[in-house]
Amino acid sequence: MQAVQVKVVNPKIIEDEAFSLPTRATDGSAGIDLRACIDEPLIIKAGTTHLIGTGLAVYIQDPNYAGMILPRSGLGHKHGIVLGNLVGLIDADYQGELMVSIWNRSQDDFILNPAERMAQYVVVPVARPEFEVVTEFSDESARGAGGFGHSGRQ
Repeated sequence: MQAVQVKVVNPKIIEDEAFSLPTRATDGSAGIDLRACIDEPLIIKAGTTHLIGTGLAVYIQDPNYAGMILPRSGLGHKHGIVLGNLVGLIDADYQGELMVSIWNRSQDDFILNPAERMAQYVVVPVARPEFEVVTEFSDESARGAGGFGHSGRQ
């Protein structure tokens, strides 16, 4: 995979030392932290969503890869802060600012501070199959046409 291009779309990322360019927290981290690019603390009331900018645009370019915005497990478990769309899929040809839909699914208000880590961004490979229209499948699987929950707990 070639390098992924990152463009700063909000000068706050460069001017304010509380912000930083995307990095991995550790060598073993799969993703990079996305920070809230906001001017002041934001109260996210219980049960509401807000669309928060990151101040960054990422251009993957290679259609064999996509970006995914994922929630931070600690925020979700401890505070009920998850993504409004549960997972954000960023296509390889998207060049706009990365925006994060933050949903407070808890019973309590949550204060999101400027530069706070709010989500994570991971680049993943994308399978790009050709689709063949058939009238019957080439063989029958063990599951067959068994519906939702068919193979699990009843």
